[in-house]
Amino acid sequence: MSQKNPKSQIERVIETLKNDLPTLFENDISYDIYTKDIYFQDPVNRFKGKFNYRIIFWTLRFHARLFFTEIYFDLHEVNQPDPDTIKAYWTVRGTLRVPWKAQLFFNGDSTYKLTEEGLIYDHLDRWDRKPREILKQFLPQ
Repeated sequence: MSQKNPKSQIERVIETLKNDLPTLFENDISYDIYTKDIYFQDPVNRFKGKFNYRIIFWTLRFHARLFFTEIYFDLHEVNQPDPDTIKAYWTVRGTLRVPWKAQLFFNGDSTYKLTEEGLIYDHLDRWDRKPREILKQFLPQ
């Protein structure tokens, strides 16, 4: 990273993530820390562009309210392992809005890649289990 990437900008990105992520199922996130052509990938989605990025977070909030009586995004840690990388470690847990009150639970991590200016241009999510295994949690036990 060059001198164009002041430490204060990276600190602002980390602080924004720490503030935004724990409430992403209730409140919209701050989009000013992302480039307009942000690339996002998780085990079920892959797209590019800030408009699509906004839609994925709107969809998360919509589905959280529609399908869950409780849902949480527990942020465990945010760190900077490399000058151009930020990592976040988290757990999603919730109670599905069904008579048997199915419990959702999975862990994951997010890897954010930074431009020289300190904006996120790449967001890769990994989950500790396959999407099919997560969906099985919704079935009666």
